[in-house]
Amino acid sequence: MLDRNRQPQIAGPRHGQALSADLYYDGAQNYSPYGRDYAAHDERFNPLKLLFYVVQYRWLIVMMAVAGLVAGIIVTMMQTPKYQATTQLEVLVPSAKVFQDIEVVSENSDLRAFLTAREKLKSRALAQRVVFQLGLSEKPDFLFPTPSFSLSNILYRAFGISKSPSIQEKTPEEREAMAIKRVLKDLTVNLVTNTSLLSITFIDQKPRYASDVANQVAQSFIDQRLDQTSETSDLARQFIQEQVLQVKQKLQKSEEELVTYAKDAGITVTGDDKSLIGSNIEALNTALATAIQDRLDAGRVVDQIDKGRGSSLSPVLESDGLQKLSEKLADLKSQYQQKLSILKPGFPEMQQLQSQIKELTRLYNNGVLAITDSLRLKYQEAQNKEADLKSKLAEMEKQQVVFNDKNIKYTILKREVDSNRSQYDSLITKLNEVGVSSELKTQSAAIVDFATLPVSPYSPRLIINLAIALALFMALTASIIYIIELLNNTFTNPEQVERELGLAMLGILPLVDDRELTASIADQKSGLSEAYRSLRTSLQFSGAEGAPRSLLVTSSEPSEGKSTTSFKLGQDFAALGAKVLLIDGDLRKPNLHRLFGLDNTIGLSNLLTDTVRKEDVAGIFRTTKYPNVTVLTSGTIPPNPADLLSSPKMALIVTNLGKRFDLVIIDAPPIVGLSDAPILSRLAEGTLVVISTNQVTRKAAKTALKRLRAAGANVIGAAMSKFAVNKFDYNYAYKYMNYQYYEHGAGTPKIEGKVDDGAGQPSHAKSPAFKRLVRRLRSGVDGFVDRAKSAP
Repeated sequence: MLDRNRQPQIAGPRHGQALSADLYYDGAQNYSPYGRDYAAHDERFNPLKLLFYVVQYRWLIVMMAVAGLVAGIIVTMMQTPKYQATTQLEVLVPSAKVFQDIEVVSENSDLRAFLTAREKLKSRALAQRVVFQLGLSEKPDFLFPTPSFSLSNILYRAFGISKSPSIQEKTPEEREAMAIKRVLKDLTVNLVTNTSLLSITFIDQKPRYASDVANQVAQSFIDQRLDQTSETSDLARQFIQEQVLQVKQKLQKSEEELVTYAKDAGITVTGDDKSLIGSNIEALNTALATAIQDRLDAGRVVDQIDKGRGSSLSPVLESDGLQKLSEKLADLKSQYQQKLSILKPGFPEMQQLQSQIKELTRLYNNGVLAITDSLRLKYQEAQNKEADLKSKLAEMEKQQVVFNDKNIKYTILKREVDSNRSQYDSLITKLNEVGVSSELKTQSAAIVDFATLPVSPYSPRLIINLAIALALFMALTASIIYIIELLNNTFTNPEQVERELGLAMLGILPLVDDRELTASIADQKSGLSEAYRSLRTSLQFSGAEGAPRSLLVTSSEPSEGKSTTSFKLGQDFAALGAKVLLIDGDLRKPNLHRLFGLDNTIGLSNLLTDTVRKEDVAGIFRTTKYPNVTVLTSGTIPPNPADLLSSPKMALIVTNLGKRFDLVIIDAPPIVGLSDAPILSRLAEGTLVVISTNQVTRKAAKTALKRLRAAGANVIGAAMSKFAVNKFDYNYAYKYMNYQYYEHGAGTPKIEGKVDDGAGQPSHAKSPAFKRLVRRLRSGVDGFVDRAKSAP
């Protein structure tokens, strides 16, 4: 009936032997859908956890969100409306040079000029000028504005109640200082990116002041620059005029000294600032060079003549008379040679030709001699001229040495005159340019866009305040949830039990309201009954031979549902045809007799103390209204429960009863603080630990499990009770666990005599949906209270 031989291929332990904890653990682990692999997988970050946290703490999040919105509205009401006006000013940076002797590199994109203009716009001097132009020091509403953030703003907005100090209480100097401080505080100047524009923004509680101050700041900046330019030009002109007079006097004095010295020293200066001696020496050097060249040329011609080559000189060849004589002589010689072949030399005609040839030759030679003599004469003249020039140059060089000694002081005086004259000319030029520039008065800035009167306040902005308040409160909510989860050291889902305790999760028992617990247990179609049947199935597969013959049901702390689990498991195993004995092993606070509706006059304690007669022993084992279910109550509460449970007689009773019944279930007391459960765990083949959700602390559960294993208990697994299946959990694997799934078939029949919670309420309030909503609210509040109580 209990399927103890369902797996004959696995050799299980014989009856009476303790089953291996590892064997039970592995078997349960293989069966359980929440195994180690799944738990290990859950260690990684799961984005759905955030959603589950939101759903779990949805009411806290909603309340904090509403509080944030209310806070945002209150903060907005506490703020004074402010208006903003903006003026755009273009800074005109000059790109041309002002003075010829000053190199200025200026471009429209020079960032330093714009930054300088921005700082000047935010200067105290400009703010003082704006205050004077607008008369702000005499306006109380500007000097004494409403507080930007105050509780009194709520009264002001609601009833228009406000009180401003009297302007007469302050001196003019104090009022001016206050106005300047206000202008500087609420004024903002920014450079528009990639442009030459400056954005001048002023914020004030009065829209008129916002626009007037923004426009006046821009206009005052332009006027200030014009005044500074005009003042600078006047000062520059006055300074240059004084310098011109001083330099003029110095120039006159230096010129007089130069002329006087030149006259005394006998220095004559030409127009090109050179002395007469120097000019003569320069001219003599030029003439000497020319004479030397002429002498060299004439010398080469004379050398040709001396070598007998005078007839081949160019002057001879270029002479027309000689050329004609030469041609005529050549013609006569040609005639003579022709006639010589016919006539003899002594022939008169031949002698006549010879006479002519001889005469022409004499004339030609005389002509050549005359030319060569003239060339010789020219060479002699060049030599004489060169000698004369050298003699004159030597004489002038001697004079130059004397002049140089006198010229040193003359040069010093001349340099001073040149320097003074240059300064004088430069100052005259600058004086003329300053005069022209002072008349022009070119603007260095221009207003591009004037500020208009704002029609709506710039601040506060309700949407932004609500968003900021909502974000802050959501951050606070996240911190609160984190602290709650940090303080919550209880178990909230099966994975935590498997991870922290290393136990197989054999069953998950849903949370049922105490007023509906009896009805849920009695109803075989309820979710709780179905969960217990699932636990029964897990126990059947917990060992190689099925469920253990003796099962101890215990928990770490009281009120975790161990007695109810023992009661329901006994019924479910008996429903399979097994003979089940339920033993109430809690000799301190027994509870099984109440669940079965029996008295607790005699029971286990009487059997252990031999205070019952032999003929009454059979009456201790009581049959119940449930078939195949027998109950052994705890009996009279003894003063020494631990001693009775650790006696050999208790072990003998459990062994003998295990032979008579198919399954013996022992409802043990809690583990923490008592030694009863560890003692009884040694007598049972298997131990089932019931762990309540959001109740028992993890430390207490670990301590209890450590005590059981130290006593030699075979802990086959755990059952998680009071699990809220009607809400989202951290793992969506439990989404199938809901009442719509478990509560199949017709609705749960009501127990006779049970008072209906919905009595006297309208029919729609008794609907299943309304009941589920009530259960969820109640379980959420109870869970929060339990976690708060169990927090260390």
